[in-house]
Amino acid sequence: MNYLANDKRYEKMTYRRCGESGIRLPALSLGLWHNFGSVDLFENGRNILHHAFDNGITHFDLANNYGPVPGSAEENFGRILATDFKPYRDEMIISSKAGYLMWPGPYGEWGSRKYLLASLDQSLKRMGLDYVDIFYSHRPDPDTPLEETMGALAHAVKQGKALYAGISNYPADMTKKAETILRDMGVPLLIHQPRYNMLDRWVEDDGLLDVLGKRGVGSIAFSPLAQGLLTNKYLKEIPANSRMANPHGFLQKDALTPEVQSKLNKLNSLAEARGQSLAQMSIAWLLKDTRVTSVLIGASSVNQLSNNLDALNNTAFTDEELNDIEKILK
Repeated sequence: MNYLANDKRYEKMTYRRCGESGIRLPALSLGLWHNFGSVDLFENGRNILHHAFDNGITHFDLANNYGPVPGSAEENFGRILATDFKPYRDEMIISSKAGYLMWPGPYGEWGSRKYLLASLDQSLKRMGLDYVDIFYSHRPDPDTPLEETMGALAHAVKQGKALYAGISNYPADMTKKAETILRDMGVPLLIHQPRYNMLDRWVEDDGLLDVLGKRGVGSIAFSPLAQGLLTNKYLKEIPANSRMANPHGFLQKDALTPEVQSKLNKLNSLAEARGQSLAQMSIAWLLKDTRVTSVLIGASSVNQLSNNLDALNNTAFTDEELNDIEKILK
């Protein structure tokens, strides 16, 4: 395949400064957590990636364990990099993470220096890269000193195997400490990747957004649609082919309580009044906060990606709309 990127790809996308760094990220970034693994249709993933880049999405977010099987999303992305995206590498922000289980034994997960640096080497090999733009500690490790975990990130940056350091799923107090440790090592903390959506607002309650704003750290919100809850799929029932219908998936049936379903229907009515789908409004709602640099979306098809991109057509909210949303969520 001879892929040629759309020469108008930067005309519509909005780019937002990542904290106080020199990096700007697209308002929407593409995550490869699902739909890009060895069990998925390769050409479908390839088409999604093409469509994303053709529409100004320059940030592609991966992790060592993305698949399934773990590692296969990076392998597939590496194939597409080599055949299609190679001329555009310098136009892209490519990230990876390490923290969850990747291989057996005591050195195959969490936050030790040995695990993080070994995992980064494996990720680079799978993707065929000399460096990633951002390397994250995927989750805090309760048994490893924070200095060791942050020291590994700083070492990766100083080696040139990562350009920037990031953390994910860290609470506010640990984020403060991590940012200070990295800064003292001469490696700024570029970004934090927390779960954040209308139904899960822990980053507000915990004070994480305040910490990031004060420390000049960017943020990228993952699970903006609450694993699909914040869409029109579950307004009436659980569809047989939906993610919630899979008993082994992340989204379980007990998440759809009568109270939650009532909220979803009220939010959906508000979205329709704005000329948006519930998913589009949910994405736009996250972008109202300037401390949120980018929203990390997933996609199972080009059509789904296009619908999410359309969220950027209306990101402004009136005070009345925001008040109505708060009333519904409370």
